[in-house]
Amino acid sequence: MNTFKRKSLYAALAGVGALGVTGAAQAVNVNPDGLGQALIYPYYTTQGTGTLGSVAPYNSLLSVVNSTNSGKVVKVRFLEGKFSHEVLDFNLWLSPKDVWTAAIVPLGAGAGIVTADLSCTTPTVSRNAAAPTPFVNVLLVAPDPAGAGLDRTKEGYVEIIEMGNLTGGTLTAITHVQPSPPGRPPAENAAGDCPTLPVGATAPTDLVPGNGGLFGGISLINPLAGGDASEDAVALASFSATTLWAPAGSIQPDLSQVNPKLSVVFNNTEVVTTDWSASSNTADAVSAILMHDNIFNEFVLDAGTASGTDWVVTFPTKHFYYNAQYNVTKLFESNFRATGACDDVGITIWNREEQTVQQQTTFSPPPPQGVDSLCWEANVITFNNTNVLLSANNRNIATGFPNGWVTLNFFPGPSTIIPPVHQLIGGATIRQNTGTGALTQQVAATYNGLPVVGFAAQSFNNGTLVGTSGGFILAHYVGTFIHKYTRLIQ
Repeated sequence: MNTFKRKSLYAALAGVGALGVTGAAQAVNVNPDGLGQALIYPYYTTQGTGTLGSVAPYNSLLSVVNSTNSGKVVKVRFLEGKFSHEVLDFNLWLSPKDVWTAAIVPLGAGAGIVTADLSCTTPTVSRNAAAPTPFVNVLLVAPDPAGAGLDRTKEGYVEIIEMGNLTGGTLTAITHVQPSPPGRPPAENAAGDCPTLPVGATAPTDLVPGNGGLFGGISLINPLAGGDASEDAVALASFSATTLWAPAGSIQPDLSQVNPKLSVVFNNTEVVTTDWSASSNTADAVSAILMHDNIFNEFVLDAGTASGTDWVVTFPTKHFYYNAQYNVTKLFESNFRATGACDDVGITIWNREEQTVQQQTTFSPPPPQGVDSLCWEANVITFNNTNVLLSANNRNIATGFPNGWVTLNFFPGPSTIIPPVHQLIGGATIRQNTGTGALTQQVAATYNGLPVVGFAAQSFNNGTLVGTSGGFILAHYVGTFIHKYTRLIQ
């Protein structure tokens, strides 16, 4: 598929006006093979009270893999789920074929991170399970209306963005020496710090543009109640043709720094390439490749297995569409206030026998405006209040059916709204038919829907009485399923 994609893109770009000036077939895309320069992990959580049972807290176990023969430096960023404020970031130095792992754990009123991994990070991430590196709430300040408590750090999502490949002395310094078992990189001292690695504004002199090849995932583990919901990171390939160095402590790079501002998507029987270089928002190219007008997935609520279902629906570029006063600028629908920034959605529910229920309002409790909406940046939709993930950012759907599937529709707003909502209007666009190879040129294209990633988590529980003591064996199983989508590009 990658070979076809490259050939299609070269053909689409060849000699075609504004798109042709980029020269290279470098256009950001969601790689269905799972490898990329930037990774979006749709959800992490540490929610739960610590009491044995259904409210036992989650830990989120994260991994990132460098599948290439190149050393890399990447930015690791954790964002809380209400407005995507950063709660922690650091630079991670990956040697060739390296894997880095960490646990996001409950910590006081909030959350923190701890690792047992030997790869260098700047600053250093704690390797002491009794004293994790804490997530912070320093960006949760006025005028943010949703509160500044550390509780906001307990759930959200994760970004990892490649800043470049490393050569020369820096590569040698970060590459693990190979006794048995493997040891520390030369840059790392006995305390676990890597003080010789660059931390300032000047990039390493041996940093070159990256070549991608990153992949990873998160396991949402409930160690007391049992269960594991796993998720793959969404991989963005061809994210940047240049290095993206930012020092430790900087909130850069981010998803708006895609370079060049070109997107390419597969849309049923066509490949669509759009130029966003004249756009009013630098994140539009990434939003475009994540734009969908419908989400589809299943729910399971069997009484016999005490099953439940939650959907994670995350909008990873939403915060780029708000100004300093938390007022929306385009694409999304509402200003961010204490109850969030709500976008209207349509919900249609089917059972397994083709019966359907379509109501104006199916979230409960009913929203005051009488229309279903999602209001946060990392949302959890729970079905019949089963609360599999124990999210504080949840909305409930009362299904009326024990099992079935749902369509969640991000319908466009009225045409009288300026700028239009649930739509992105891009520049010069090439559409290539995958069957005939025919090219169609457009001066603009309208992408309908919202930029979204996520998955469904289904849980099954079985408590069985054993022996004469009245004890129980609790079996708790969790399965996860990525969302299915449609696109509407006009």
